[in-house]
Formats: sequence, C-alpha cells, structure tokens
Amino acid sequence: MTLFFDALETRSHDARQAALAIELPKLVAHAQKGAAAYCTALAGINAALMTSRAELAKLPVTRKSDLHDLQTAGRPGDMFGGFSTLLRGPNMPRLFASPGPIYEPEGTARDYWRAGRAMFAAGFRAGDLAHNSFSYHMTPGAFIMESGLHAVGCTVFPAGTGQTEQQLEAIAALRPDGYTGTPSFLRILVEKAIDAGTDISSMTKGLVGGEAFPPSLRDWFTARGMTIYQSYATADLGLIAYETEAREGLVIDEGVVVEIVRPGTGDPVNEGEVGEVVVTTFNADYPLIRFGTGDLSAMLPGQCATGRTNSRIKGWMGRADQTVKIRGIFVHPGQVAVIARRFPEVLKARLVVSGEMANDSLHFQAEAACTDQDLNHKISQAIRDVTKLRGTVELVAPGSLPNDGKVIEDARSYK
Repeated sequence: MTLFFDALETRSHDARQAALAIELPKLVAHAQKGAAAYCTALAGINAALMTSRAELAKLPVTRKSDLHDLQTAGRPGDMFGGFSTLLRGPNMPRLFASPGPIYEPEGTARDYWRAGRAMFAAGFRAGDLAHNSFSYHMTPGAFIMESGLHAVGCTVFPAGTGQTEQQLEAIAALRPDGYTGTPSFLRILVEKAIDAGTDISSMTKGLVGGEAFPPSLRDWFTARGMTIYQSYATADLGLIAYETEAREGLVIDEGVVVEIVRPGTGDPVNEGEVGEVVVTTFNADYPLIRFGTGDLSAMLPGQCATGRTNSRIKGWMGRADQTVKIRGIFVHPGQVAVIARRFPEVLKARLVVSGEMANDSLHFQAEAACTDQDLNHKISQAIRDVTKLRGTVELVAPGSLPNDGKVIEDARSYK
C-alpha cells in the first residue's frame, strides 16, 4: 500500500537542500526575466548566487498590500501587477479574484495549486467521490481542492456553498466518500442531517481549510464517524502546508519554501519563535518570491511521525498585521523593527499601546542584556524620531517577552 503521495515527501534533508540550490537560482532568474515586478524588485540581484535559504532571506518581502497596489497601478494593461509570466489565452484557462480585490492567474500544470499531497494525507484515494463545498464563485478555493482531488484520482461533486438541503439530498443520493470545504459548513451539514434524519454516513473523511480548525471541533467530527484534517492554503500561493495522521502541526508542501520572520521585517526568527509566514513558491507562471502571507505561525522541531521529512509549522496562530493608529498617527510593526535595529544591545522589542482611545500611552519593551539608563534615553529619542510620538521605555531580561509574534500589542480600552 502506498503511504505517500510521492517520493519528494520522504527525501533526506540533504537532497531537499541540493534541489533548492538548483531550483532557486532558476526561479529568481525566471522571475527577473519574465515578471516585470521582479525586474524592478530584484534589480541587481545575481540569481546564480541564490543557492540557499540564507541567500533567499536577503531578498525583499512582498506583502499583500504591495501586490494590491501594484495590481491597481498596472490595470488595465497588467491585471497581475507584473508578477505573472502568463498571457491570457490557452495557457491561462482561468483567473480569479480574492478579497482586496487581488487577482490570481491559473496555469495549465497538473495539480496547479499542489493540493494533491494534502488530499492524500487526508485519506483520499483514486476512485473516491469527494463532495466539494468550497466556493466556485470568483475565488480559487474550490479549484485548489478540486485540482488536488483530481491529482489523487478522485471524482468531484462541485457542490459549492449554500443550498444546504439540496447538498444533503445529493450526499444521500451519491454517497460520497469525503468532504472538502470549510469546517463550519461541514458542521452545519452534519447538524442538519441529524435533525432531518438524512443518512450521510458514507462521508467518513475530509480536508478542510479557510478557517481555524480547533481540536474541539476535530473531536466533534470524530465522534460522529468523520476523520477530518486541515490544510493551509491561500489564493495567491496555493497549498502551503497540510495535516497528517500524526496530528502534530502541518507539514510544509514540497513546492514551496516557508520562512518565519519577525513581523514588519524580512528577518527569519529562531525555530519555535512565532512570526509571520513568508512563502516562496516554485510556480513558473506566478513566481511569488518571499511573499508575506500576513499569518502568524512557528516552526516545530523535528520531523513528522508519519515519515514525511519536510519541516512543519504549528498552524495558523493569528494575523501579523498589527498596525495601529495612535493619536491620529499610524504605527507599523516595521517601525518597531527600525527602532530596535538602531541598538545592537536590543535582542527583541514590543510596543504596548494602552489607555483609552484618544488618550493613548506608548510603552516600548526591549529585551537587552544591560539596563543602561543612557540606552533607555536613546531608545526614547528613537521612538520619537521614527513614530513622531513620545513613549516610555522598559529594558527587560532576554527571553522575558511573550513568544506570540506580537510586535505591537494594542491593550487599549474601547468602551
């Protein structure tokens, strides 16, 4: 019995790094040549030197806000902001819109969104019938899942969203083996099926996404005969990571490189530290390099107990965009990083905003090995220089600040 979707899932660390050393320079060179946005963003970068994660970390991070702004500026001539190498026609069978709006191209590659590994890990096999309740309207969610199901060899019923009664009728008639969609909608289907006495017992497995999937809800499905796993994907990148039967974090897909960086920066954090998920995808049609998802997570130590050897992330842990408005002025996580970088003694920093709206107070906490009052004064001045606001400074011992990915904590009262 085949235990894995493909051999890439179990290759050694050295083999994965060797492949990266070959493929990453090709990706960067291809993006510089074929994607106008990267001709500018990566100008002067020698693609041949991009042979490691350390070299990759030197490249700039592109965030959703950058993508939106460039797409807006490029329309109508370039709806993708210079990031796609595709032209409309037979090589672009579909294009999608996600909130923003941000537009995404779809190419013709088999399993374009690389969801096959997630489907296989969730138990889908050739010949299965899958009930797909992701939206087929405008966004790529349903197509991400459908492409993965087809890669495994499944037949798909394109249920889409809503029309709960009709969906239950179809499940009872067609007897699908599994479900894909959001966990909240699956719970609605199950509850309504119980109330109506509809038999949906054929549906014993599933892969969910698009929402948080807490263990309590997972266990709720298990108690009702369903083994449900979670996936982590975005409209821009496709599949990023997926859960396995080990239930220990999410295994990173073989078609991407994932970094965890300090929010507001492009600086990788240490293993186990919470930060923003930044992804590079080896998609020649839409080569997003160091794309900031805006999501928080952390790398887990070791490997998956199932034998999959790629790194794992803890899962979705919140949003990294912690921009706040203080006394009429926006303060961004990147500004906290700018302040911290001015002082080699500062290991980690956090800005706490407290008080009430219109009567805010800023408190800058900095992990430092020393408690020099001169350093305290210099940081206070830097806060004013960078943010145009006054704030107090507290120097704390290394390791004192919470490991929650927060660079700015908004602790104000909104009553």
